[in-house]
Amino acid sequence: MIATELAGHVTTALQSGMLAAAAEPTGINTSGIVTFFAKNVAPILLAVLGVIFIGRASRGEVSKVLTSSAIAIVGLAFIAGAATLFFVGDYLIKLIFN
Repeated sequence: MIATELAGHVTTALQSGMLAAAAEPTGINTSGIVTFFAKNVAPILLAVLGVIFIGRASRGEVSKVLTSSAIAIVGLAFIAGAATLFFVGDYLIKLIFN
């Protein structure tokens, strides 16, 4: 009896348009995540590295600071190169397939 009443209410709701169709699932906003990391996380990490380098340099470990700085600069160059290759690859794909 309860199931019959429930089915009647659901049918009435469907006929009157009270129940909306389930929304399609959306994808992950990867560009928003990258933008968040670029604007918020990267500057904080660079500031922490700067404080560490200044602290080590004040203790007389200048050679270690220079080595660490060079490694950090080379790492940033690799990241920039990877981003450049991404855009060059995208350009080549559009050029070939369009």
